[in-house]
Amino acid sequence: MSDEKYLITIVGPTAIGKTSLSIQLAQHFNTEIISCDSRQFYKEMTIGTAVPSAEELSASTHHFIQNRSIHDAYNVGQFEKDTLEKLTKLFKNHTVIIMVGGSGLYVDAVLNGLDYFPTVSPTIREELNIKLEEKGLEYLQEQLKELDLESYNTIELKNPHRIIRALEISIGTGKPYSYYKNKPKVKRNFTPIKIGITADREIIYNRINQRVDIMLENGLLEEAKSLHQFKELNALQTVGYRELFDFMDDKITLDFAISEIKKNTRRFAKRQNTWFKKGADIEWFDYKSKTNTVIEYLNSKVN
Repeated sequence: MSDEKYLITIVGPTAIGKTSLSIQLAQHFNTEIISCDSRQFYKEMTIGTAVPSAEELSASTHHFIQNRSIHDAYNVGQFEKDTLEKLTKLFKNHTVIIMVGGSGLYVDAVLNGLDYFPTVSPTIREELNIKLEEKGLEYLQEQLKELDLESYNTIELKNPHRIIRALEISIGTGKPYSYYKNKPKVKRNFTPIKIGITADREIIYNRINQRVDIMLENGLLEEAKSLHQFKELNALQTVGYRELFDFMDDKITLDFAISEIKKNTRRFAKRQNTWFKKGADIEWFDYKSKTNTVIEYLNSKVN
């Protein structure tokens, strides 16, 4: 038996069945689960973030679920640090740990480390925000196209935060934002094994629509009402809450809010798929695959 340690990471779009599989795998390997979902950290957000049920949580030991408050400042860098510390402890008693979640950036941070970006003057961001207001997003898109064509072709162009981030680094350092991306990754003291769950797009979209309906039946609107006064907090800039806050602010009808939650969740799933499909080192399984099939594959990788 080798001393090698393995972190099995389950990825895939929202509502595809990652939680169920993670519990079955944790039970098979007699191990514990690291949650890598950047919205399930918050204890005030239960229904809208699809936190595992009490029954699921009791079936295996989970970490980083509802362990923080929406009032706490928390980011991917802190999550990377916290998770590596937790893994060091868990690997003392386990050869295999399961990590599960749909937050691609958080998964990458644990497996590979974060990209390093130099500090630049905050006035650059201020100026870019003024340009966004005065000249619009298209102006910034064109500026990014000139300064960093690679980032222009890869980042989400409708997201002003992403564009401003890429521009402030490009302007502040004199080198393209993409120059600092994808540097050689850090070496971890475990072997990562990545598996993904997938399905045809229509199946994913139908599962999302059904999940939103179930969330509403389970009290999502009431949960959102209890959080409405905190709607400006970063943790609540989340699909499922934003749309209901707009309804509460009399900007849209409830029916329209629900249709927007479904639409925006489908878009989120599409972005998740795009992110994860970039990873050539992920072994993909259909969402209907038998757990034994997945276990056979993992057993072939775990010494």
